[in-house]
Amino acid sequence: MEFSLIDFFIGFFLMNAMPHLLFGLLKVRFFSAFGFSASGNLAYAFVNVVTALILFHAHYGVQALATHGIVIGAMAMLFIYLVSGRFFYDLFQKNGSH
Repeated sequence: MEFSLIDFFIGFFLMNAMPHLLFGLLKVRFFSAFGFSASGNLAYAFVNVVTALILFHAHYGVQALATHGIVIGAMAMLFIYLVSGRFFYDLFQKNGSH
């Protein structure tokens, strides 16, 4: 398998979105390109995801998304954390504080 720089950057931006998404949802101070705020981290996560999708589209086209399981898997995890991350954090923090 040949190393592809564009694939490296697609993966880099997708995975870089994860900590910023989590820290933004959990309101943890974490440095991003937009500062230390939760909203700054959420915005930076969004920018990373959009950048990865633009790179993917430019190199492979939208139709190829169906054949790249790793990108679909990474996007699915980001979506799952976006939808349920705060809920599970609150649930486990309440249960762990007893």
